[in-house]
Amino acid sequence: MWHSSPPGSIYDYIKVASFSIGPDGLVDQWSLRAEELFGLTAAQTVGRDPVEAFMPPELRAGGHRKVAEILDGKEWTGLVPFRIPGGDGAHGVAEIYVMPTRVETGERAALCVVVDVRALRRIESDLAASQAIFGQSPFGFLLFGTDLTVQRANRRFATVFGGDAEEHRGRTVHDYLPAHEADRMSDALRRVLETGESVTDLRITGAAPGSRDNRHWSINLYRVHGASGRPIGVAGLGTDVTRRHLAAREAAGVRRNLALLNEAGHRIGNSLDLETTARELLDVTVPGFCDLASVDLYQGLLLGDDDFRARPLGAPPAVAGGGPGLPSLPGQGAGRAPSAPLRRVAFASAVSDAPLSGPGALVSVGEVHRYPAASPGALALRTAQPRLLVSGGADDLVQSTLVVPLVAHDTVVGLAQFSRTKGSEPFGERDRAVAVELAARAAVCIDNARLYRREHERALILQRSLLPPGDPEAAGLDIACRYLPGNAATEVGGDWFDVIELPGHRTALVVGDVMGRGLRAAVAMGELRTAVRTLALLDLEPAEVLSALDEIARGLGAPGGSQQASRAALHSRDADRSEVYLATCVYAVYDPVTRRCTIANAGHMPPVLVEPPEPGGAPRPGLLLEVPTGMPLGVGGEPFEEVEVDLPEGALLALYTDGLVESRDHPLEEGLRALREALADPVRPLEDVCDHVLNTLDTRHGEDDIALLMARVQGLPVDAVGDWQLPREARSVGRARELARAKLPAWGLEGLLDTTELLVSELVTNALRYGEGEIRMRLLLDRTLVCEVWDANLVQPRRRRARDTDEGGRGLQLVGMLSAGWGTRRTHRGKTVWFELPLPGADGESVSELSAEQLLSMYG
Repeated sequence: MWHSSPPGSIYDYIKVASFSIGPDGLVDQWSLRAEELFGLTAAQTVGRDPVEAFMPPELRAGGHRKVAEILDGKEWTGLVPFRIPGGDGAHGVAEIYVMPTRVETGERAALCVVVDVRALRRIESDLAASQAIFGQSPFGFLLFGTDLTVQRANRRFATVFGGDAEEHRGRTVHDYLPAHEADRMSDALRRVLETGESVTDLRITGAAPGSRDNRHWSINLYRVHGASGRPIGVAGLGTDVTRRHLAAREAAGVRRNLALLNEAGHRIGNSLDLETTARELLDVTVPGFCDLASVDLYQGLLLGDDDFRARPLGAPPAVAGGGPGLPSLPGQGAGRAPSAPLRRVAFASAVSDAPLSGPGALVSVGEVHRYPAASPGALALRTAQPRLLVSGGADDLVQSTLVVPLVAHDTVVGLAQFSRTKGSEPFGERDRAVAVELAARAAVCIDNARLYRREHERALILQRSLLPPGDPEAAGLDIACRYLPGNAATEVGGDWFDVIELPGHRTALVVGDVMGRGLRAAVAMGELRTAVRTLALLDLEPAEVLSALDEIARGLGAPGGSQQASRAALHSRDADRSEVYLATCVYAVYDPVTRRCTIANAGHMPPVLVEPPEPGGAPRPGLLLEVPTGMPLGVGGEPFEEVEVDLPEGALLALYTDGLVESRDHPLEEGLRALREALADPVRPLEDVCDHVLNTLDTRHGEDDIALLMARVQGLPVDAVGDWQLPREARSVGRARELARAKLPAWGLEGLLDTTELLVSELVTNALRYGEGEIRMRLLLDRTLVCEVWDANLVQPRRRRARDTDEGGRGLQLVGMLSAGWGTRRTHRGKTVWFELPLPGADGESVSELSAEQLLSMYG
């Protein structure tokens, strides 16, 4: 079949030329290709001797012999140097194929085919390069034609995909790759063929014949052109990058896991709440690590039972018998019993409506459950080792699950489950290690939260046990108080308040705050509160009470007490080892007879006084009492000052801790102003005032403890007080009995006449015998009857046991036996001796007469 060869054929590369030699040995024909090769036209060559025309002189003799042999009918092939005429001295080497011929007359002639040796060498080099690519290259090589079928494949490609290289001729990419990857490859080939733009590092995934493992190739494509520049196909070079891909994926997995662990370190454990910490673990792992996850914690741990896992790891588990206090199931040993009760505290899913597989899959958040004895959950809890579950069911949504125990400080606190659904990569050994690390971090945080919750609850119990029970009562005061502890995320502080009854129907109001938080602060608060009550029984002045408290606070952090703390302050090394406890405190003593309050302050918030409004007038805002603010307790070395404030009837006095007015969101002055405004209406019931203050102020409940003590001044009625001055003379004893006998019937206390007369005469007699100056006697009626006798002598009376032969010395013994209580206190001008009698019908019966045993004890 006839057809024309298109431009750019092999002949264009070889550059074949021809000419003929006649019987006379001269050139008689000269082709156009010869003109291009030698640069001579036919007019310049026809009729000339080729030896004389092209060969150098030294080779011409040999050339004439060869021409003669050719004309004699001998074929010849060889390399012939030639000189291109023109005078420029150019030389070349031609490979000539000489074939004898005959002309019409029968004479011998020759046909010469000439090829430039340089073109042949180029072709040989190109063939060698092509052979190196197709035969020796370690990379797969394909040459696609314009119809995108394989025109040639090298040996490396055939080694991977089987068969000989020739067997792949005519195939397409769909014969080697999955449909979606073959379509991508075809699109890329078509685009390169049409645009001429090369494609670099096209990633293709497929499996070699007879293998299920996917391989990864990097494909480079470029268009191939003929000599005329016409596209004749696309060359593809493929490199197997499976190892590189796996290494990159491994590195990416490591980086992802490191980032996951780093995120876990930042996000898990920010809360000291057990459930919140469990949710933080799931927030980190879903969906970054798994598709579904859950956390179960032991019910005993959540309920605060310290023995919920009272065993070392590896020992026969207490949970095998159902936990502490729960018997084993019948017929089951320690290793075959179900787990102890656990509560599902958190669950997260990145897949809608996707339950976990395996035991506990249908457990809801908040539900208490057990894992069956042979279940992976029970085994993981019992052995403290993670377990990998692989689903084999075609209908199972979850394909693999990691069951990981939460272990902290050699204690299993619960169980975490991580699951991946079908379509995700199954869990591997690296994932197991990451899951164990995540669970360990969460377990430590959960255990820390458990320990903190336990300490917080104990401190809270201790703190509440030290606060006044119920609603405190005081003579001449209406008392209301509030105490709000910090929440579970805030450590217990050292706030406290107290209402202490003092002799003479006086009342001590105390509010304090130990600096710091936790159990130690609560213990220090308890010690200071006990010390305040002890000092209050001594009936010291407020400034003296704070001075003594300062010494006690300085000794709280030193094993040897305040003296050891003072010596430690002189030696820096010892001072560093002694713990410092600082506290603020305000101590106020109210006298209901005079309506006067004496206040001393040790670095505490100033009290607020709200005076009652004028009749028909507007409420008055609260005033900050100007009480000198001394140094906090525990600093030492600074004296405390006290002030006396007259409180009008109906006034409101508020003592509080800094948690009520301090906040990170506003300055202290703003909080104090808000408190004064909230107290502006003291007429409403005191309990309502307390609630109004807490609801109005931005107290940030839970950030700090809050103690609020409020007292409304009522004072003792004038007719409930009897006050007399007695001269220093013997008849004052009888006068005192007469005054008592006249006053008690007016109060309806006839039943106390005899006892009161006897005890009054004893106190006045002692004041005459041992005291100085004028004598003052006062009877006070409130919840009890109180008698006070004052004189100017500072010497305190001392109760002693009289000898059998003594005629006196038994007066104070009588006072102690017949009264509900008695005592003495110093005043600015001397001392006061007092006794107290319960009212008839009160809880304590009035002592009206002595038993025989009591009388004998006075003389025994």
